[in-house]
Amino acid sequence: MPSGISKHVCRQRCQDVCPFNVKFATALAEAVLKPRPDLESPSLVEWMAMTPDEWTIFAAGSPIQRTGRAGFLRNVAVALGNRGLPDAVPALIAALADEEPLVRGHAAWALGQIRGVAASDALVVAQAVETDLWVLTELISASGSPAG
Repeated sequence: MPSGISKHVCRQRCQDVCPFNVKFATALAEAVLKPRPDLESPSLVEWMAMTPDEWTIFAAGSPIQRTGRAGFLRNVAVALGNRGLPDAVPALIAALADEEPLVRGHAAWALGQIRGVAASDALVVAQAVETDLWVLTELISASGSPAG
């Protein structure tokens, strides 16, 4: 998994270093082009717990819709795993039951990065019920033990 993904999941670093942007960019004057206030200080843990209905409302009218809920939550799980915050464990454990294999697999990876008793126990329990082969592989790899 890539390291260094921070809570600014969607920010493109190339925009920060592009010579054109550095020389010619100006602050946004139109309110419609400014970032939404609810995205100024995002809570990755809250985002990880987002239901499909909450995603629909959250992403409405935003370019973030392109990633889809599964792609967005994959990125959030990677960011949480890279940050290694124990506070994220409950949301990541809940994500092990998400309908999307992409979300479950990356939640497993993130739990493996954070570790701890609750994370380890959840990874083992999830192995017993997982039906997707790729997710099962992630669960086993993250827990460091074979399914049993």
